Amino acid sequence: MNQGEDGGAKVLRLVHEHLDSVREQLSDEQYSQLLTRLRALAETPTSDARAVRRAFQNVRLALVPLPFGHPVREALDAVRLTGTAPVGDLAVLRTRVLLARIAAPPDPPPDTAAIIAAAEDRLLRAPALSAAEVRTRCAGAAPPPELIRLADPDLGDRYPEFQFEPGGGGPHEVVLEVNRVLLADADPWGAAEWWLSRNPWLGGGPPADLLGIRPDRELVGAALVLAEGS
Repeated sequence: MNQGEDGGAKVLRLVHEHLDSVREQLSDEQYSQLLTRLRALAETPTSDARAVRRAFQNVRLALVPLPFGHPVREALDAVRLTGTAPVGDLAVLRTRVLLARIAAPPDPPPDTAAIIAAAEDRLLRAPALSAAEVRTRCAGAAPPPELIRLADPDLGDRYPEFQFEPGGGGPHEVVLEVNRVLLADADPWGAAEWWLSRNPWLGGGPPADLLGIRPDRELVGAALVLAEGS
């Protein structure tokens, strides 16, 4: 229980924390009654302790239909058993905050296009090679189709540099193997995200940072975990 919080104030805090669940468990009529009684409590003068207790009791009765085992219902039963009355100022304040949340419009849905654009921009900022540089790394031959190729609107095709051996070498064999597992030819952005993001199966670091450090079989195994779970 929070410092300075008695049973009644705890009930109101839990209603706030579990508001979606409370709404789901109550019928439309029951929920409407709860809102009416919450508004009455919010409008009660904090200086009138008896009126606050009476208003809270009405809120408590509106919450009784919640099923046993619900966090709010468990707190209600504790209030009933102990006879604890809510702290006037805290109870009213929490009720006002709760009603403000209920009255607020829902959060707008995420802008999926913006999220994707931000992710692609982050991946394009990673060190990369141009198509001409990759051809050189591949001894003048066409690059293997398994290589991740990202389309940069300003610079053209970009190949994340981690895919190649250091010192001007060709593609890492394990990268080609993992990219086949990740279907990088069909989803290069998803494959790049896997290589450049933290990976709990590999101790939390990005797989690209672990090339030559962790055994190749571990990198392949981590990719297979993703492929088999999708």
